[in-house]
Order: sequence, then C-alpha cells, then structure tokens
Amino acid sequence: QVQLVESGGGLVQAGGSLKLSCAASGRTFSTYAVGWFRQAPGKEREFVAAIRSMGTRTHYANNTKGRFTISRDNAKNTVYLQMNSLNSEDTAVYYCAAALLSPLVSGSSYSTATNYNYWGQGTQVTVSS
Repeated sequence: QVQLVESGGGLVQAGGSLKLSCAASGRTFSTYAVGWFRQAPGKEREFVAAIRSMGTRTHYANNTKGRFTISRDNAKNTVYLQMNSLNSEDTAVYYCAAALLSPLVSGSSYSTATNYNYWGQGTQVTVSS
C-alpha cells in the first residue's frame, strides 16, 4: 500500500513557476514509478510527466517538455514537479500517482493513467493571465 499526498499548488501569474511535491508513505516507495497527471474543468485527465522507480529515466508530455522537470528523492519518499513558464492552459488539479512498472515496458506505459494503482487527492494550480 502506498499513500500519496500532493502539496505546493496555488495561484501564480502567467510566466511564473511553482514546485509541486508528492509525499509518499511506504517502505518500498523507491520501487514505484511515479507520474503526474492533471485535469482541468470539463476536460479529461491528461499525462504531465513520469519518473521511473530509480529516477534513471523521465517522461514528459509534449506540452510540458522543456518547461516542467520531474525528480525524486527516494530517501525522503518524495517526488517533485518543477513547473516553469506557466500559462493559463496549465490551470488544473494536479495528481500524483504510483505504479509498479517493469523497466522493460515501453515508455508509453508511463503515460497511461490506468497503469497507476495509487493516487493522491490532488492539488489545485491556477495560472492567471
């Protein structure tokens, strides 16, 4: 069992930055891949970024690549999402999720929400223009 708690959301002006945190419980957190997803009002949940269990590889959506950076500190059981150059289209509730994924699976597996077993409650990010 893994429990996830997101924090760091808030209101920021366009062009600004925020850093989200995802704190996890559980001794085996380092064996889990972690993904960030987001959902805006009236839209489907979409993939943002993911990091493999040992942090050796990361994956990004096309619209976050180059602006967002995902990282993890397994000693602190925490995954971070640094978000820069925010715009109004980034406004959404951001969720972190954890999954046990084999390192042999394709990269696209990390962007598929149904592969994730554990989810946090979400944190709101609002970007004002």
